[in-house]
Amino acid sequence: MPELPAQSSLQWAKNLADVALERTDPTGWFETLYAEADRNPQQVPWARLAVHPHLRTWLDRSQPETTGKSALVVGCGLGDDAEALAELGFQVTAFDISPTAIAWCCQRFPASKVHYQVADLFKPEPTWQRGFDFVLESRTIQSLPLNLRTATIQAIAHLVAPDGILLVIARSRNSEAEPGGLLNGPPWPLSDAELSQFQALGLTEVHREEFRDETHQIAQWLIEYRA
Repeated sequence: MPELPAQSSLQWAKNLADVALERTDPTGWFETLYAEADRNPQQVPWARLAVHPHLRTWLDRSQPETTGKSALVVGCGLGDDAEALAELGFQVTAFDISPTAIAWCCQRFPASKVHYQVADLFKPEPTWQRGFDFVLESRTIQSLPLNLRTATIQAIAHLVAPDGILLVIARSRNSEAEPGGLLNGPPWPLSDAELSQFQALGLTEVHREEFRDETHQIAQWLIEYRA
């Protein structure tokens, strides 16, 4: 197993993303990061090895109907959120652009009911269009540069079935100016105007709450939309 990089895992991710952006391959760094992590979750800055606490809170509070319902996890990472949804009874598909991440999920959860697969958000399977009763987007939009923001939001919105639910978890920023300095990503926090694109695409915002990352005290949103 390789040693941890001298810089923090987040700075390491930023460096990989910078190289990928220079090559005009904004999603290429995800596979590099997971592969070089070599099954060491400490090298994956967003890996909790547990369900996201705010997803858990939302599930406990909302008690969504799961019987016969399909769910999709966008950019599933190491699979903990997908497993939590499957435990509730959803028929879960979870995808990531990184083959190594998907193999890692299958290794972690060998008896899983989740259908894990390698897929590209920008080239989804045709059957996915308007195909899922519940879609979880947790921190994927913010991991892609601003010049892909509209395309990313459109791709996610088109996955939600009629009468379905979209749950978004993302870092937030209180300015419409392009993030810079400490906010220059990844992750690139989302603005309210950027998120309003979901409503322009036919989704209705029904709940929003702001919370702070317990470690870094960074502002984040959890937003529920209905199709």
